[in-house]
Amino acid sequence: MIARMLPRPFLSLTILALWLVLAASVSFGQLILGAVIAIVVPIATAPFWPEPLRVRRPLTGLRLLAVLLFDVVVANLRVARLVVGPLERLRPQFIEVPIDIEDRFVAAILGSVVALTPGTVSVGIDPRRRVLLVHALDEHDPQALIDTIKARYEAPLKETFGC
Repeated sequence: MIARMLPRPFLSLTILALWLVLAASVSFGQLILGAVIAIVVPIATAPFWPEPLRVRRPLTGLRLLAVLLFDVVVANLRVARLVVGPLERLRPQFIEVPIDIEDRFVAAILGSVVALTPGTVSVGIDPRRRVLLVHALDEHDPQALIDTIKARYEAPLKETFGC
């Protein structure tokens, strides 16, 4: 019964907390209204959510997060230097990165991770061909980018989620 009323308890708590923050008051009426919204929204959106992921190796996920944060800082500095310099030097290109991830949601996480690092944007994922299409702002060695994505992001994601 409770699992049906709260199919995503963390989402419900987040909605309730955000509602109370946005309402700027914690009156009884706001609490009730926030609770109703926190229950209704996850139930109404349940058909659109993928199956819950099981984190198999949380420490690997934390290491991936640390690597990602480091890469974002380094890539920001690199992109800043690129855009300040002569734009004729840039070699933008599309690169197809073959992926070994079968889970569509984890593949989408990989695409999001790549998009978070400045200088690269995930354009799309072809689940049939198992390819992630990436646009790089300045890439002289496409194979090096493919190897980096696979080693720094895809492998830890596969290990974290056991796929």
